[in-house]
Amino acid sequence: MTWATVLIDGNNFYASCEAALDPSLIGRPLVVLSNNDGCIVARSAEARALGIAMGTPYFQVRRELERLGVVVRSSNYALYADMSQRLMATLEPWVEELEVYSIDEAFGRLHRAASSDLSAWGLALRRQVRRHLGLPVAVGIAPSKVLAKLANKLAKQDPCHGGVFDLGAVADPDPWLAAVAIEDVWGIGRKLSRWCRLRGVANALQLRELASGELRAKAGVVGLRLQQELRGRSCLPLVAVPPAKQETCVSRSFSEPIRELPQLREAIATYISRAAEKLRRQHQRSDTITVFVRSSPFNGTSFYSKAATVTLPLASNDTAVLLAAALPLAERLLRPHKPLQKAGVLLQNLQPEERLQHHLFAPLPPDQQRRREALMATVDGLNRRYGRGTVQWASCGLRPAWAMKRERLSRAATTRLDDIPVVQA
Repeated sequence: MTWATVLIDGNNFYASCEAALDPSLIGRPLVVLSNNDGCIVARSAEARALGIAMGTPYFQVRRELERLGVVVRSSNYALYADMSQRLMATLEPWVEELEVYSIDEAFGRLHRAASSDLSAWGLALRRQVRRHLGLPVAVGIAPSKVLAKLANKLAKQDPCHGGVFDLGAVADPDPWLAAVAIEDVWGIGRKLSRWCRLRGVANALQLRELASGELRAKAGVVGLRLQQELRGRSCLPLVAVPPAKQETCVSRSFSEPIRELPQLREAIATYISRAAEKLRRQHQRSDTITVFVRSSPFNGTSFYSKAATVTLPLASNDTAVLLAAALPLAERLLRPHKPLQKAGVLLQNLQPEERLQHHLFAPLPPDQQRRREALMATVDGLNRRYGRGTVQWASCGLRPAWAMKRERLSRAATTRLDDIPVVQA
């Protein structure tokens, strides 16, 4: 009995989430845009087949997309995050260990009987995810993480695999490794891939056979681990419990440049509110707040960028406390004739929620602390149940003109009661 590592990856995840909630999109070319409807950040398989490039500014291809009949959607982050949580919850019973690697990827580990093929297991998993969530996934199976990444890529490339490929069950994996370009090997960046190409190493097989001493001289222990992973020896353990975050950041570009202090205060208050929600969800507190702003580097005027920091006497995740500390920084950041295109807040020096170092000159009575924690829990609970913004701070504004532009936003049918589809039967 040996261990097998699997990588489950959502295919075209953002576009697939949109199609899962709107069946009329199935089989149609679809693209999803970035913040403020700026660039294309996700494409359905049909859109890829039309040659639509990732990262293309929307304004440059708008007419072409209309001509081709491509459906365009703004990024619905609430929907994607909720579908990601549902996906990971669906995957967990299928493996003995699970590592959530990204919003649409997860590594898993399970036992493999001697000489067994886990392709049937992978196909059953795909059917389960499709039936429960309407999402297509690809499953790569191999002895190590790096090989599982390669197997996942191979599962997507050839339709005959049915979205599942077990690299650990093939008689000779060398031809499959030779088919993967060096740039597509997990952990190989632009500089290292160029170094490999200059030495005649063009694919994963040649990297596996490269002299270890030469690779170590260039990439150190990290390179050796990658090579051992390609040889089928697992060197990268699964991380079932992610490490505590060191910083939490919330930043956005504005739909319209900010020139006045009240608008900047609204933006800072909005980002502080969201960052505080993240802190409470992570069970952490922060005692250092940095607020930063910048102008657009493309507006023809001199570029402006500035940050200001404040330290709290007592670490907190209370939105009111963080707002009181951060809002005065707005006056230090705004400059006449410098329209701001982006702002953000960075909460630093994060500490576990259960460990609070009190301050002699900033008393916080236990009963007051319990009331504030109960208030924050109530606010978070209402916003989770009825949708973000159900209860919000007045300093965030009601309908700010600078708010992120999402003119083609789909409904948040999984997180907002008002957006649940109504079926006429």
